[in-house]
This record gives sequence, structure tokens and C-alpha cells, in this order.
Amino acid sequence: MVTNAKQERIDKPRTIAYRLHGNVFAAVVMFGSLTGLCYGADFPVWPTSTQAVDVPQGGMPTAEEIATVVSTRFHIGLHDALQIGHAVLNAAKRSTISPLLLLAVIAVESSFDRFAVSVVGAMGLMQVLPSQHADRVLRTSDLTDARTNIRIGCAILQDYIRASGGNLDDALYRYSGGAKGYARRVADHLSMMKAELGL
Repeated sequence: MVTNAKQERIDKPRTIAYRLHGNVFAAVVMFGSLTGLCYGADFPVWPTSTQAVDVPQGGMPTAEEIATVVSTRFHIGLHDALQIGHAVLNAAKRSTISPLLLLAVIAVESSFDRFAVSVVGAMGLMQVLPSQHADRVLRTSDLTDARTNIRIGCAILQDYIRASGGNLDDALYRYSGGAKGYARRVADHLSMMKAELGL
């Protein structure tokens, strides 16, 4: 027969082990959630690496269609929205990146405000950071100009896509400077743009 004192001696190591196991599990979950290693956190936003990079299956939108959506959705003047539409299509064609992806990045970065400036000095539609991309941003570069900003921002994004081996989640993570949930926000805006443009 086991006395209460003996039972406590038997149960004490077991209780400590359970507490330790619980603490280790909590630490693993916490570490995993911070580093993206927990269940579901590493699930890619994009089903395939080329889903948002390639030209949309429904066809290429026109600059006028883009301008209508941007003007209506983001309250941008039609003239400025048309300039953005042309700049996006030209940059997309040059880099073979989907114009929808560029539009989604612009929506997240600046809400189509070409005069937007972040607290760290990123500028314009695609929030290009001159201090980080001196190789692409010249002293004469006007980053409030839609064509200039989108051309440079698109080239930077293309570099990140290449450096990431086509992994769009990783490329967008780099583009954002490590912002949490950035790729998901871009994907949401991309879906919205696709629906608005009827693609």
C-alpha cells in the first residue's frame, strides 16, 4: 500500500515533467508564431510561385480600365489615374510581371498617393527608399512621377523575385522590409483588382 508521502514523491517528478513539457510546448508555439514556423504560418499566400507574376489569364487590362478602377476605388483624379495605368502597363510589359501585382503593391504601399512619404523616407506610389536603392535612384529621379516611381519599384520587386527563386511570399517580404502579413494584404488587393477589372 502506497502512503500519501510516498505518492507525493512518485507524483512530484511526474508533475514537474508535465509542467516542463507544457512550458517547452508554449515556448515552441511562441517561437514558431514569431518566426512563422507554426502550423499554417508557412503556408504560402500564392498557390503557385507564378500566380501573381504572370500576365492575368483573363487578358491584359487597358490603361483606361485601370484608371477607372483606381479613380473610383482610391479617389484619384482621372488624369493621374490614367498616368498610373500607362506606367503600370509599361513596367509590367518590360519586366513580365502581372500589372495586377503592381497595382496591388501600389494599393498596399501608398493607396495610389504619388506624394506619399513614409517615416523612413520611402517615397511615391511604390514607396521606393532612395537610401536602400541608390543604384536605381539617381539624384535627378523624381519619385513623385508615376512613370519613374513605378519603373524603379517594379525593377526592385523583380530583383527580389529573382533573388527569391520565384518565391513571391519571400520577394514581397523583402520588398516590404519584413512587414508581417504584407503578402496577404497584397494578395487581397490583387483579388479585389481582378474582380473590379473583370479578369
